[in-house]
Amino acid sequence: MLNIKEIKSRINSVRDTEKITGAMQLIATAKLQKAKRELSKTRPYFHAIQGEIKRIFRVNGKINSRYFYPPTGEHELPGAYAYLVVTADKGLAGAYNLKVIKTAEEKLRSHGENELFVVGEYGRHYFHSHNIPVSESFLYTAQNPTFQRAREICDLMLEGYNSGKYAKIFVIYTDFVNGMRSDVRCERLLPFHRGDFMDHAPEKEITEPFEFSPSMEEVLENIVPSYVAGYIYSALIDSFCSEQNARMTAMKAACDNAEKLLSELTAQYNHVRQSEITRELTEISAGSAARKDE
Repeated sequence: MLNIKEIKSRINSVRDTEKITGAMQLIATAKLQKAKRELSKTRPYFHAIQGEIKRIFRVNGKINSRYFYPPTGEHELPGAYAYLVVTADKGLAGAYNLKVIKTAEEKLRSHGENELFVVGEYGRHYFHSHNIPVSESFLYTAQNPTFQRAREICDLMLEGYNSGKYAKIFVIYTDFVNGMRSDVRCERLLPFHRGDFMDHAPEKEITEPFEFSPSMEEVLENIVPSYVAGYIYSALIDSFCSEQNARMTAMKAACDNAEKLLSELTAQYNHVRQSEITRELTEISAGSAARKDE
């Protein structure tokens, strides 16, 4: 059984840890609110580009592009698959990183020839320690997602896709649904299916034909890279929101556990202290009785 000094030392240690976890919870909360504001700003951008691509297919549904499956539908394509995996730069976020990595490993096993791109130090260290080759690591992007960095990632992956090195490009990230739920998703970035842009709310009937300059194909070729970069940026922001939410939840649970442990240690301390006082009183009474007998 611990003595009073050891119990006091443990109480002080738990209180110091609680201060750290409490501060981390507040920081995660502030970062989450900021990231949510950034996420809300990306929605109009996506809706605008989706609307333009949809308008092109409404005018000519049989237009050909290397970024889209042919009108006959989706099918398997020979060649390597590129996976962009978005993790955090550090842990202390519950199961946030492990869920993403588990999904990535499942996808890598399902296809023989793969290229792996990793965002976040946690994922880079994990794949390196498990001898899984990583083609490119994007350092510090997870903690400070910007559209410029998303475009750099997009340009690198599109270079491989346009050259025929990659048959498909996927992004594995954590989708921030709400404060109570975040889902790991594996989305195919390229090639697109035409139906991806035909399931939105109906638009007004076209009364005048649209004109595309210099051509419909050229417009589509320029829109798609911007859309892919925007999607990657949205995935980075979504993942950052999910990371901060997971860390906030984990730190709150740590604070609650610290409070529970402090309560138990305080009760144990009082019990040991009372036992010490009782023992001292007993010794004093016994000594007094012995002197009287003498």
